[in-house]
Formats: sequence, C-alpha cells, structure tokens
Amino acid sequence: MKTAVVTGGASGIGLAVAERLRKDGCQVAVLDLQKSDAAHAQVADVTDREQVEAAMAAIRAELGPISILVNAAGLEGYHRFRDLPFETWQRVINVNLHGVFHCVQAALPDMLDAGWGRIVNISSSSTHSGQPFMAHYVAAKSAVNGLTKSLALELGPKGITVNAVPPGFVDTPMLRKAEANQMLGGTVEEHIASTPVRRVGRPEDIAAACAFLVSEEAGYITGQILGVNGGRNT
Repeated sequence: MKTAVVTGGASGIGLAVAERLRKDGCQVAVLDLQKSDAAHAQVADVTDREQVEAAMAAIRAELGPISILVNAAGLEGYHRFRDLPFETWQRVINVNLHGVFHCVQAALPDMLDAGWGRIVNISSSSTHSGQPFMAHYVAAKSAVNGLTKSLALELGPKGITVNAVPPGFVDTPMLRKAEANQMLGGTVEEHIASTPVRRVGRPEDIAAACAFLVSEEAGYITGQILGVNGGRNT
C-alpha cells in the first residue's frame, strides 16, 4: 500500500483527490493550513519550510515512506492589477509556487530511495488563456507548469514522474464570489455555454485525472500538462 500526501486536502479539489486516492487503496495523509477530519492529517503552512518538513516527517513516521505527492494547496484572489498590493502578490506566489517547491523537496528523498514516485501539481487553465484580475495567480501557476516540465526531465531517470493538472472552471464558492464581483468576464452560465461539454467542472473530475497519473499504469506519462477543462483552452 502506497503512502500519498495531498496538500490542501481539507477542502475543495484537494479533498476530492484525497478521498479518491483513499478509495483506490492508498494510505492518504492530508497536509493543510486548516484542520482536517481525515484519519491522517497534519496542519501546516506550505510556505513555511520548517512546518512542511515537520509534517512530512510525522507522516513518514506514521505511514512509512512517501510515494505520491499531489500539490493541491493554493490561494486565489481577484484584484485589478493597478491596485494589487505587493504583499498580496507575494502571498499568492508563496503559496502557489514556493509551497510546491517546499513540499516536493521534503517528499522527494523517499521517492529517490525507492526508485519510484508520482508527483502531480494542480495548475490552472488560466495559464493557457490568461485571466483578467488574476495576474498574480496566473503568474504563479505558469511557473508551476515550467517547474513540472523541468522536474520531469530531471527525475524521470530516477523512476519518478511529474505532471500537472490545470483545471478549468470548477464550481467552488470562490468561483461564485468572483462572478458576484463581476470579475469572471461573464457569468458562470455564459462560460458553461462556451464549454464544449456544457457544464462546469466538479472537484471529482480533477481527482479522477490525478488518480490515473499517480497509478502504475501512468508510468510512461511525465512532463505533461493534462487539462481537465471540458474542452476549453485546448
């Protein structure tokens, strides 16, 4: 039984991923800033290196070596660029990019020792098209895509695959808040109308893609940005 760590696993996409991997037979540990009801959970801020390393060590001690890492912890936000405080820019970059850096480095030794590992980074379809009022978020997630490709090249010879899953519009409270603030460039229903499958995404859609990418069967897939977006941005 493989041990999987899902960051941001207390809610939203991360929670759906954690539940799916548990259903598929993994020992799943959740690492989140929020307290989780999961059987194996660690409270940690992914931007704090010491907290991340302590959480990974605790997971390792309880469940054994880490084989799978899904980086789903993220921070969004909508700001007009001219009014975007640098502190907000920095916080979004720290969570979405530096958090991935810290978590991968903390989990990687186990994968290198085993000669097997799976890393999936949750990105964003906005890296393909851009998104108004989200320059900080798009910049961070674009960097995650680049990091994913570089790590895939470096770690492939070690038996470790690294891929990214950029979701399209996923129905979350944050999405509805952005709609209410007129920062989506239209209503959710208008975006659905321009999506080939004619619906908004669900967290479970993203979890299904992650479950495949961390499986044995996906061992020949690495360095890929697998869009789960209902046909948008393809």
